[in-house]
Amino acid sequence: MQNHRTNFFALLCLAFPILVSAQKIPANKQAIIASIEKHQDKLIEMSDQIWAYAETALQEHQSAKVLADYAKANGFKIEMGVGEVPTAFIATYGSGKPIIGIMGEFDALPGLSQQATPDKKPLNEGEPGHGCGHNMFGVGSLGAAIAVKELMEQGKLSGTLRFYATPAEETIGGKIYMARAGLFDDLDVCLDWHPQAKIAASTQSSQALIDFRVQFYGKAAHAAFDPWNGSSAVDGLEFYTQGLNYLREHVRPTVWIHYLIEKAGDVVNVVPEHASIWTRVRDSHKEGVEVLFERAKQIAEGAAKMANVDYSVQLISGMHEIIVNRTGAAVLQKNLEMLGPITYTEEEIAFANKIQEATGKPQIGIDGNIYPLEDTKPDPPGGSTDVGDISWIVPEITLSATTAPIGTPWHSWAVVACGGMSIGHKGLVLASKSLGMTMVDLFEQPQLIEAVKEEFKERKGDKVYTPMLPPGPPPVPNSKK
Repeated sequence: MQNHRTNFFALLCLAFPILVSAQKIPANKQAIIASIEKHQDKLIEMSDQIWAYAETALQEHQSAKVLADYAKANGFKIEMGVGEVPTAFIATYGSGKPIIGIMGEFDALPGLSQQATPDKKPLNEGEPGHGCGHNMFGVGSLGAAIAVKELMEQGKLSGTLRFYATPAEETIGGKIYMARAGLFDDLDVCLDWHPQAKIAASTQSSQALIDFRVQFYGKAAHAAFDPWNGSSAVDGLEFYTQGLNYLREHVRPTVWIHYLIEKAGDVVNVVPEHASIWTRVRDSHKEGVEVLFERAKQIAEGAAKMANVDYSVQLISGMHEIIVNRTGAAVLQKNLEMLGPITYTEEEIAFANKIQEATGKPQIGIDGNIYPLEDTKPDPPGGSTDVGDISWIVPEITLSATTAPIGTPWHSWAVVACGGMSIGHKGLVLASKSLGMTMVDLFEQPQLIEAVKEEFKERKGDKVYTPMLPPGPPPVPNSKK
């Protein structure tokens, strides 16, 4: 969350951009830049297609096809429906070691439909929108993979390259199902990026999360004629939410608790026999959320007893925190500095200021600067991702790239608007270039891979990764709506 001091600092940085020293760009990295610029129009076209499709978790069939078709057309071998996830796929090129992976997401969020305008104006009222910028994520990563593949094709790099199309990050965490299937086990290093309001080679972790559903089962009766013959599932739900809300006073400041009431009876004159609530708990580390999950289950049990109803708790998924890899981040940082900052037109800055005005933020524009690596904080800022699970299997290098103005509320219409126009497109291209250049470093320097792996082993220690998932395949919805 931006505060006034941070915004003031950002304003100074925009007025007096950080100067990136001119560096000679090696030939293979120049080839990466040239390749992405060659494919740039197509990459932007695909991003806009996925932006318009705006398909939610596990329904990203058209979006997955856009990515898979372009990967195949560019010489990748495609394996669809991996990890029991229908819209997940792996695109592979090359053979032997090292094996370098890069991930791309492409799911949208419900209810965030928006035109590419700086005022709130739904494209299709009530429909989904890319409020987290995933329309750019998958495309940008694929662009980097294609550029590296072209160097491999020319014999300038050797090894195996994989693009992982990873759906449903916003709900069940598609990467976790792919991880459970062992699809990342033989990787040497993996990369990813995420749209954001600032460019950064990430040195911060994420929050661990457990996602679950609590349901209460009562007994129906007439709400006025004979309510004593019924037991209200909604009473159980209300006792449960009260328990969660009282718990908030007695948890660490790093804890977040969210819930969404999905069902609370059907009509007012019937004692409700079914109620359902979707709950998430977060903390800085997996051990912390496991404690919270156990406490929430105890609260659900107590609530059911108080209401004289039955209950159930179903695990949806759980996400680990990210294991930071500063060695890999330093490599990415050097490539960002080679590329230099993003520059914006007067029209793009005006668009950004209007977004900020519409969302009640200071009108200080958009930040395309390259900043030094940040110190790693002991507790991450808010937010969770299934990238965390992959970081427990293989060293993970993560980039954030500017695709929206400073202070933009994430998971909002404002991010959707920027992702459908040139501000988002410029972030996509920067991400694609910098990730491609970083993969060149990894393919060219075996000793660098070993250094990245050594830090990974040290930070992970003797902890064993276990996916937090229910048995069986993911719960694929029956329709696209």
